[in-house]
Amino acid sequence: MIYTLTLNTAIDMNIFSDPIAPGVVNRTHHTEYCPNGKGVNVALVLNHFQQPAHILGIFGGFTGRYIVEELRKKKLNVTPAWVSEPTRINIFIHDGAQEYKLVNPGAFINDDCKQQVIHEISKLTDAEYLVISGSLPQGIESHFYAEIMTLCQQKKIAVILDISHPVLRQLLEFKPLLIKPNDEEVAEIFGLTVTNHQQAKNAFAEMHALGARNILLTLGARGMYFSNGSNCWFCSAPNIELVSSACAGDAALAAFLSVWLAGGETERALALASATGADVAGSAGLGQLAAIDNLLMQIQVEKL
Repeated sequence: MIYTLTLNTAIDMNIFSDPIAPGVVNRTHHTEYCPNGKGVNVALVLNHFQQPAHILGIFGGFTGRYIVEELRKKKLNVTPAWVSEPTRINIFIHDGAQEYKLVNPGAFINDDCKQQVIHEISKLTDAEYLVISGSLPQGIESHFYAEIMTLCQQKKIAVILDISHPVLRQLLEFKPLLIKPNDEEVAEIFGLTVTNHQQAKNAFAEMHALGARNILLTLGARGMYFSNGSNCWFCSAPNIELVSSACAGDAALAAFLSVWLAGGETERALALASATGADVAGSAGLGQLAAIDNLLMQIQVEKL
């Protein structure tokens, strides 16, 4: 069973309007609400590809209850750790010309809630994989990642990391099964630039040497790379009209895992990841994932 863990869940509020002007009433066309959080998104897309996933996460207040209820309506298993403060709402405004992203820090997480998370992981009996995705909320320090990964090592749960925290470099000592940085995170965390194939190979060599076993490196509209330590692939990205990039990386990771963890071909996993990420980038939230087959026809995968 694949489990996902989101420590900083959210509701994404996508607002569509005409171009925004200051000092006047700006009326909206419509608003969409999406249960969100990076691990939540991964589980939703895995479920779309018929790969069951169980959601672990921190939720609070009326907004947290909304997320849990909506996920359970979609027949997803959710094990919440609860706090009293409401789960955050992130706001994305699409005014026809620009996209504005208002991302909140989230509720303060107390020690009791942190222990709830550890307790739930310690009880898992069917977990093969744990996907840890997203940012840290207030009250949780970076060493909490290491506490979770130590527990996963003891329970022989393979960890997949999609985090942007600088501690990612140190966490490679735990030899995670897969990491999914983007090019900006590789630059900020590892001091490495990736603008061509040779730079990608050099970056992979350094991250593998630090302990990463497999690396999925996303470049947005420029495509993505994958390295397993022995071989390296590049996958192009299809052309789309960008609506919101907010959930695209999560969707790409889930699509990749749906094939790769099942033993499918790396080329197929990469192509599906690229098409799925592009589909989501052309939608508000996760969208309907309806254009994937058409987008696949635009994609090329090459082994370097």
